[in-house]
Amino acid sequence: MKSAVFALLLIAPSLFAQTKTLRAGAAAVDITPTEFPMNMPGGFSANAANKAHDPFHARALVLDDGKTTVAMVVVDVLGAGPDVLNEAKAIAAAKTGMAADKMLISSTHTHSGPSVNTRSEMAARYYKRFVEGIAESIIKAHAALRPATVGAAAHPLPDEVFNRRWYLKPGKMPLNPFGRMDKVKMNPGTDPNTLDHPAGPTDPDITIISVQDAKRKPIALYANYSLHYVGGAPAGEMSADYFGEFARVMPSRVRGDENFVAMMSNGTSGDINNIPFGATRPPREPFEQIRIVAQKAADTAWFAQRKIEKHRGDVTLGMLQREIRLKFRRPSEQDVAEAKAVLAVKDKEAVEKLPRLAKNYAGSVVAAAERKEETIMVQLQAIRIGDLVVCGIPFETFVEIGLDLKKRSPFPQTMVVGLANGRHGYLPTLEQHKLGGYETWLGTNQVQEDTSVILTDNLLEMLAELKKAD
Repeated sequence: MKSAVFALLLIAPSLFAQTKTLRAGAAAVDITPTEFPMNMPGGFSANAANKAHDPFHARALVLDDGKTTVAMVVVDVLGAGPDVLNEAKAIAAAKTGMAADKMLISSTHTHSGPSVNTRSEMAARYYKRFVEGIAESIIKAHAALRPATVGAAAHPLPDEVFNRRWYLKPGKMPLNPFGRMDKVKMNPGTDPNTLDHPAGPTDPDITIISVQDAKRKPIALYANYSLHYVGGAPAGEMSADYFGEFARVMPSRVRGDENFVAMMSNGTSGDINNIPFGATRPPREPFEQIRIVAQKAADTAWFAQRKIEKHRGDVTLGMLQREIRLKFRRPSEQDVAEAKAVLAVKDKEAVEKLPRLAKNYAGSVVAAAERKEETIMVQLQAIRIGDLVVCGIPFETFVEIGLDLKKRSPFPQTMVVGLANGRHGYLPTLEQHKLGGYETWLGTNQVQEDTSVILTDNLLEMLAELKKAD
């Protein structure tokens, strides 16, 4: 008898170490603009909206394993800066006791969404609603924590993602805004007489995190797809795009009730969109393509969930955050001289002869030359949820970077979330920088050209550290 008790004492610590009770909570808070007109950012000119076609939300998932509490939030907006999101994190941290560095907040990148600038009284009021709405989603999700289980899986949806950077046939490449010739062009149209071949791959997978309560009732589903916005909203109307429609449709796929929260985060879609280059798609009515993509994404998420053999409540949670200092890109003296010459052109006929967007990017070059700061701090995050790891990158990240992280990750499943905790422009690879194109132009891209290497190396170190918890 004594030997049996002694043996139990010997193994008890390992038993207790393995006994974990995951808790989870989720919430969605409406942040739809109510005052109009409001500018929809994302283009090179003003784009006023007079109403919202569908609702906008901040959607939060909070997980707690007794040692670590993390929040993952998806907000329907083009892209919020770190100062805005840090304000929301501070409010939520004060109300919940959570650490602000254990919160990942990502933007969906809808191009028909509201602005979060404060240049007018009306805009300032929406800014307050936006920040407080994000914080409230975390606070409500935290208050809803209850015993839960979690699982993760991926399933492909290849027919809605297309690389938008293309090599063109000889003689078809137009001058870029700087009066030079790129090797590839973004969004070159669908004419087969112009197109040669795409300049990069796609990531077809929709990866999901499925969360259920102790009775297998669905609590939340956090999805990730490397697809830019879809678009197709008529002029003057705001829309949360396919991200919002996915969240509306998904409860019907998993029999979720009114408290179930689905969310779709933007993956590594910096060079990916929904235009089937080289093919002809029939015309769509307004919002139709958004609905088509959202419904197919919801179906794919359902197939992914069916691959989960078992939702578990004994998973390990972990989260790391790093601040990385990057150098701003600087134009050469010749670049600045050429830009100032473009800005000096005033004659209407002469302006019309300039390359498209020449004045816009000439302004960006001069602004980059006059910038006082030499460097910028950007935030990386890595979240471990059992055998899944989530990487957060604050850029419109090229798909090649996401695929590389998935390939080199020490975890069986890896999700990469773009526009996480900030928005610092596009993030091409070194190889794509050499090809030129919109995403590499100074002004669209702001930081040193080897940034993708620096961030990938740091994230892989963070993943290795999280893996040590095994």
